[in-house]
Amino acid sequence: MADEKNILEEETIQNSDQAVETEVNDSGAAEAVNETSSEEASLEDQLVHAQEKTVELEAKLAEVENRYYRLQADFDNSRRRARLDLESSEKYRAQKLISDLLPSIDNFERALQMETDNEQMKSVLQGMEMVYRGLLEALKNEGAEQIEAVGKEFDPQVHQAVMQVEVEGVESNIVVEEFQKGYILKDRVIRPAMVKVNL
Repeated sequence: MADEKNILEEETIQNSDQAVETEVNDSGAAEAVNETSSEEASLEDQLVHAQEKTVELEAKLAEVENRYYRLQADFDNSRRRARLDLESSEKYRAQKLISDLLPSIDNFERALQMETDNEQMKSVLQGMEMVYRGLLEALKNEGAEQIEAVGKEFDPQVHQAVMQVEVEGVESNIVVEEFQKGYILKDRVIRPAMVKVNL
């Protein structure tokens, strides 16, 4: 009987050891499951954070690229404007000088319209006419020319009408008289011709 009691005690001890081991294994497995789900949650958080960071960086990259393209376009436009300004200043470099000379040329034209019987005065007028032609030749060499007016159709781009008259035998809108010569430099009007136009 004592042997049976000993065997029963040993079985009870073994069963209780097994129960403790099972509890320990179950709690270890639960902790392992908890650790695994905690690691998965942490990885998911990191993945979401990485995706948000990626979206943010892509937006910043798009903004920087947009600014770069705008700056590049501004630079190209500035370079084109500078080139056009340089070409324009080269093309019309004589405009200021020509504009300053026009009143003197007008005075020469008025002086040359004088009539005289005095031989000395005729010599002076011939000299003035030579200077006048030299000035016109210099203007022509720079690309400036007189605007043709009398007998031409009125063009508001190059003519300035100061009077209108009715002249028989002349078509309507034709320039019949020029009061002051106009000048054009290449394709730019420096001064329009002042004219009288037929109605």
